[in-house]
Amino acid sequence: MSTSRGRRLLSFFAELRRRRVIRVAIIYFAAAFAGLQGADVLAEALPLPAWTMRLLVVLVLAGFPVAVGLAWAFDIVPASHAGVEPAARSGDPAPAAPQTRPGPFSETPAPAAPATGPSHTSGEPLVAVVPFLNLSPDPDNEYFADGITEDVIAHLSKIRALKVISRTSVMPFKKRGQSLREIGAKLGATTLLDGSVRRDGDRVRVVAQLVDAATDHHLWAETYDRELTDIFAIQTDVALQIAAALRAELTPDEQTRVRKGPTDDLRAYQLYLKGRQSFIRYTAPSLRQSIEEFTRATAIDPDYALAYAAIGMAYAELAEAGAMPPDTARRRATDAAARALRTDPALGEAHCTMAHIKSLWDFDWVAAEAGFRRAIELSPSGADAYDLYGRLCSAMARYDEAITLQRRAQELDPLAHRIDVASTMLRAGRFAEAQAEATRAIEFDPDHDRAHATLGWALFKQGRHDEGLAEIRRAVDLAPDDTQWLAQLGQAEAMAGHTDAAGDILRRLEARAATGYVAPYHLAYIYTGLGQHDRALDMLERAVQQRAGAVHAVKGSFLFAPLRGDPRFQALLGKLNLR
Repeated sequence: MSTSRGRRLLSFFAELRRRRVIRVAIIYFAAAFAGLQGADVLAEALPLPAWTMRLLVVLVLAGFPVAVGLAWAFDIVPASHAGVEPAARSGDPAPAAPQTRPGPFSETPAPAAPATGPSHTSGEPLVAVVPFLNLSPDPDNEYFADGITEDVIAHLSKIRALKVISRTSVMPFKKRGQSLREIGAKLGATTLLDGSVRRDGDRVRVVAQLVDAATDHHLWAETYDRELTDIFAIQTDVALQIAAALRAELTPDEQTRVRKGPTDDLRAYQLYLKGRQSFIRYTAPSLRQSIEEFTRATAIDPDYALAYAAIGMAYAELAEAGAMPPDTARRRATDAAARALRTDPALGEAHCTMAHIKSLWDFDWVAAEAGFRRAIELSPSGADAYDLYGRLCSAMARYDEAITLQRRAQELDPLAHRIDVASTMLRAGRFAEAQAEATRAIEFDPDHDRAHATLGWALFKQGRHDEGLAEIRRAVDLAPDDTQWLAQLGQAEAMAGHTDAAGDILRRLEARAATGYVAPYHLAYIYTGLGQHDRALDMLERAVQQRAGAVHAVKGSFLFAPLRGDPRFQALLGKLNLR
């Protein structure tokens, strides 16, 4: 017997016990036996026909399946037209999950999630959409199955009554190396959506099932065998069926947004999916590739708002990492985000991208904060919006608010958003706590460059210089093209008294700047470490003028603490609207 068959059999018997079917069967037979014994005594005392006992036995046997069937059915509460069985009853406990993704607002690293999922304390169901398996004859259709996973998550994220774990946290479980119950425990999910996709020519077959993470009890299942052009309707139906199964009430506005597809053009949709597959690698080459795919999608469908929002965020990521001159990235990102908002003013991702732009380059904190709030209102499970909003608060030195928002992002996306809480703790001077967060991240993902850099600084700031330097060097080894970690290593070497090593790194970056782009914000790290404060401020002033690197977050940066008393630094804060 296969493992999956055995698990289903055990799950079936568990369900029989839960619905008291086995108990009813035992009681039924006990009562029937007693009744037949009594009837036999009466048959001897009374002049009853000879066939009486045979009739009673037949009636007892005929009644058994009726009794068992009623015992099974008694536990079922009618739900939707598709036979959805509601899962969570009022008062049922619901678990949850924390963690963060590398990106925009932080200048320091981003750790990974712990190996075990956190406890979910709110009453809302926490749903994890396990990546749909690709059963298509052509393995190149992998991106198509991933796209369905992502779009179902996007639809569910629009429903305020549900909390949905983000794509980046569920994708590591695509290979199905663990059982659904183990996956649920690791993510802290209460409910799992599992399924498969088979695309063959112009036909598509989607199988989906909703499972209780704790019991493996099936709450809803459906098979869709449709034309490929019906894929958007399938995704919408799956989202609505899940909401019904979990008794999540949708407002009329949520109903409208869930039913609205991102595009009517299947070719544009497939290009967008390919772009997303590149985007989530978060490397400079993959981000550029994603922009090409997103742009091709908008060429086919000029009203594809989601693709425009993705273009804007990709350019922002490139500029934040110092991989593209900020003036070029800023112009292109702003144009794309504005186009997305004009096309679909109710798209949460578009508001999130524009809010990030306003903080990253415009230093318009009031408008940025309003934009993030609107993004969260439109997409309550949008982890990126919580994370970037938290970074905005961190940039303004509102650390308690930042950590609260980033914890929420961690809960919604345990594997992607795993380090910004640690970064904020560094900025707040909570070095021991930052060390603990970063250590857990590395235990989960030993090759996470941001996690090692964060841990390095947490150790360094506690006086453990050699250990800290080793961790920052590890970050450089893991991401040799990232000028941020190399520059921070140069600063740490200088602060540890290794001025020759710091000078060598500075010369390497200056040589790279002669042939490519190096953010002046990164060069300022090394000059600060070397005690060349005027030169460091020159670089920071240039960074503000260019909107380069993470200069928007300079106010609370512990790496520039030696400069805070300088009048030039205070003047910089005035230009950033941070005084």
